[in-house]
Amino acid sequence: MGENIAPSPHKARGRKNRKSPRRKKAAPRAANGQPASANVAARSAKRPSQNARAAADAGNSAHPEMAGAAQANDSAFSRRNWFERTAYAALDLGTNNCRLLIAKAGGDDFTVVDAFSRVVRLGEGLTSTGRMSDEAMDRAVEALTVCAEKLKKRNVVLARSVATEACRQAVNGAQFIERVKRETGIHLDIISPKEEARLAVMGCHALLEEGEGPALIFDIGGGSTELVLVSTDGVVPEILDWVSVPWGVVSLTESERQDSDDAESLAATYQVMRDKVGASFAQFAARLPKDGGHHRLLGTSGTVTTLASVYLKLQSYDRRAVDGLHLPTEAMRAISRELASRTVKGRAEFPTIGHERADLVVAGCAILEAIFDIWPGERLGVADRGIREGILRALMASDAKRRNRRN
Repeated sequence: MGENIAPSPHKARGRKNRKSPRRKKAAPRAANGQPASANVAARSAKRPSQNARAAADAGNSAHPEMAGAAQANDSAFSRRNWFERTAYAALDLGTNNCRLLIAKAGGDDFTVVDAFSRVVRLGEGLTSTGRMSDEAMDRAVEALTVCAEKLKKRNVVLARSVATEACRQAVNGAQFIERVKRETGIHLDIISPKEEARLAVMGCHALLEEGEGPALIFDIGGGSTELVLVSTDGVVPEILDWVSVPWGVVSLTESERQDSDDAESLAATYQVMRDKVGASFAQFAARLPKDGGHHRLLGTSGTVTTLASVYLKLQSYDRRAVDGLHLPTEAMRAISRELASRTVKGRAEFPTIGHERADLVVAGCAILEAIFDIWPGERLGVADRGIREGILRALMASDAKRRNRRN
C-alpha cells in the first residue's frame, strides 16, 4: 500500500505488437469557422486582466512574499468595488415637500441614481390648529409609499429618513410617525433645528463663494427658517452661530391671510410679513459681526431656486442652470417685490411658479428680504441641494470609516 506499482512487462509487450493506424485528428473548429485555438487566443486577448492575474498568481507561488501583497491589493479592490456599488438614500419630509435622493459613492463625491420630490403640504393648517390634518397626512403617506418602493427597487443598504418642523410642532406628530412606519416601513427621525441646520450646511457649503471672513448659509423651509453663520478657514466649515425661527413659507402664509387683492392691501401684507420675520431674527442679528467685510450669502430652499429660475426667465425648471448660480441681491429684491405686488393668479403666470407655488412664494420673498436686511451681501449663491445631500455625505463617510476599522 502506498507503493508505485510498475506495469507488467508482459502486458507491455502485448500492446507493442498490436499497432493500430492512428488517424490524424482535425483541429476542432468553432462555429465561425476559425480554429478553436484562434478563438482561445482571441478570448485571451479580450481578457488581459485575467491573464495578468494568472501570471501574477504563478509568480506569487514562486515568491511567497509577493502573494501577501497581491491578496491585500485584491481585498482593497474588492472593498472599494463593493463600496462604489452600494446604494445610499436620504429622505427629507418637510412641512411642504417630501424629497428622496438615492446615490452611489464615487471618489470624493456621489452619483445620483434615483430621486423623488412631491409637494405634500404636511403642515397645512398646523399654524391655526396645532395638528396635522388627516388630508395632509394622507398626502404624505402616499408620497412616502412611493419612496419605500424606490428604496426596495434600488437595493439601498443604508438610509436615513428625517422629518422636520411640521412633525416637531404638531401634537399628533408621534402618532403620524407610527403610522408611516406601519404603512410604509419607513422610520422617520424627527430631527432638531440644530441638526437640520448642520445637515443643510454639509449638503451645500461647497457652493459658497471664496472669500475671507464668515459667511451666512440659510434654509427657508415650509415651517421654519434656519440661519447659520460659518467660518470657511478649514476644509470643513465650522458653525460659529445659528438660529431657527418658526417662520417658513407655509407657516408665514397662514399667519397673514390676504383679505383683498388691491395693491395697497398686497403691499401692507408683505410689509407685515417682513416685519414679523425681521423681529424673529433680531437677537441673532445683534450677534452678527459688524466689521463690514464681504458678506457672502448662500441659500438652499425652494424660494431661492424659484426666484433664480424667474431671474433666468426659464420656461421650465432646470436644476443644472440654477444650482451654483450667484445673483445680485438687488435683482432678487426686485423680483421679490414684483411678485408681492401681484395676485395669486398673476404669480401663477410665471412658468416656474405655477399654481403649485403661487400662494406660498410671497412669504418666501418676505423671509429672503429680511435675511438681506441683516446680512447685506452683494450677491446671493443659489443651492439646489441641502439636507438630503448632507445626509448622504454623512452616511457615506460613516460607512467608509466603519469598513476601514473592520479591515
